[in-house]
Amino acid sequence: MNLFQLRAFDAVAREGSFTRAAERLFISQPAVTGHIKALEEHYQTTLLRRTARRVELTEEGTRLAAITRAMFSLAEEAQAMLEANRQLLTGRLEVAADGPHQVMPMLASLREKYPGITVNLRLGNAQETLAALTSERADVAVMTGVEPRKGLHLQMLSPSQICALVPAAHPWAGQAIDLAQLHQQIMVLREPNSITRRTFDQACAATGVVPRVLLELDSREAVTEAVAAKLGIGIVSSVELSHDPRVVAVPVRGEGLVNQHMIGCLERRRDLRLIRAFLGIAAAL
Repeated sequence: MNLFQLRAFDAVAREGSFTRAAERLFISQPAVTGHIKALEEHYQTTLLRRTARRVELTEEGTRLAAITRAMFSLAEEAQAMLEANRQLLTGRLEVAADGPHQVMPMLASLREKYPGITVNLRLGNAQETLAALTSERADVAVMTGVEPRKGLHLQMLSPSQICALVPAAHPWAGQAIDLAQLHQQIMVLREPNSITRRTFDQACAATGVVPRVLLELDSREAVTEAVAAKLGIGIVSSVELSHDPRVVAVPVRGEGLVNQHMIGCLERRRDLRLIRAFLGIAAAL
């Protein structure tokens, strides 16, 4: 069995792309393609489906990916153990986050302390970020509202407060409001799967507050633009505040209006030197 071919397959399975797999392995894309073609031809099986937009695993590919992921993760752990006493001069860290605001100061501190470390940052919603971590496409993840679970190490970060986002000239600008004041107010909100939206909806349901949702938007930036256009009141977390002079964030008083943020990694990988260093940086901020 050719380990170079398995390593190429594992990289494509993790990255979902021949181009990113080549970058991960520091080899050319044709080399990655050649390794996988040789693997498929030797064993007379199809492991990947290539479409115009992405690469998908076949059923056999999915089964093999589970084996190679575990195999090469153990190899990485063995290498980390053997190099534990070496200074962090080089390396690559895969980071996932459900928003840029908290992770960017961590990356800045990592860059300052370990300038030779290369970071690949994946941004997505809460579900995508957790999935990237549990499938080992990310080494560490900065997440919101994740429940403790077996095999997952979680380190708490500072919580954030739910705020209403209003136009700069709005009568509420510059003051805190009660959640009850949002009853029957016209609002522009993130999609229901957003953590901030979920926290807000749960608090509203618990207190009988019923906002009038005019628009559901798929990004914080879109909510800001809608509020600036005076289409309604938005909801944001206090860690997501922009410096847009057209809008003002107003603290909302009430029960259950707090998001708990955390950084996590797989429990069995928390002592890997790069992961341990990043967790230490997050704890110091």
